[in-house]
Amino acid sequence: MSTPQYPGPAQPYPAQAPRKKSRKWPWLVGAIVGVLVVVGVTGGGEDKDASTAPVASAPAAESPAAPVAPVAAEPEPAAAGIGTPVRDGKFEFTVTNVETGLSSLGDNPYLAKEAQGQFVVVTMTVLNTSDEPKGVSPDDQKLFDGQGRKFSADMTAAMNLDTDVAIWDKINPGNSVTLKVVYDMPADAVPASMELHDSMFSGGVKMSLQ
Repeated sequence: MSTPQYPGPAQPYPAQAPRKKSRKWPWLVGAIVGVLVVVGVTGGGEDKDASTAPVASAPAAESPAAPVAPVAAEPEPAAAGIGTPVRDGKFEFTVTNVETGLSSLGDNPYLAKEAQGQFVVVTMTVLNTSDEPKGVSPDDQKLFDGQGRKFSADMTAAMNLDTDVAIWDKINPGNSVTLKVVYDMPADAVPASMELHDSMFSGGVKMSLQ
């Protein structure tokens, strides 16, 4: 009788290596990051540039400047002339005559005077418009020739002339006197204008002799 054959101990099945789980999230995350980067570089960059880049404005069209008409200077009023009253301070002056070309003045050998060039005698009336006596000085009255040169009165030569008032007299209020002022000018000089003064401190008034 044969001995029954028993199967040996069951051989264990070879253990299977555990299956690695596929990690899908890394590449998914990478894909999302990639998409965000692309969007940031393209769309996001354009928005940033559009918001921060200075916008060049078109130059404003320059309208042609209207021509400016030159402003004509107002002419100065003409100076008063011979025979026209002019005022300075409390005196009103009216030049009535200008005599030129005199080589000497006076018959008195002690007072007569020879001109260096020519004597010019200016005759004027002087009216005191104030309410008190005032003295007028021939030396305060200035004469100008055509070249703009200024001449002072020759007080010594004037002593040879007849006049209503001496240099030390005063003119009473409302009175008018005749005053003759003498100037020693070059022989070829032409009297052109005068500057008449109430006193040596007044502003003076100009008048023409031509």
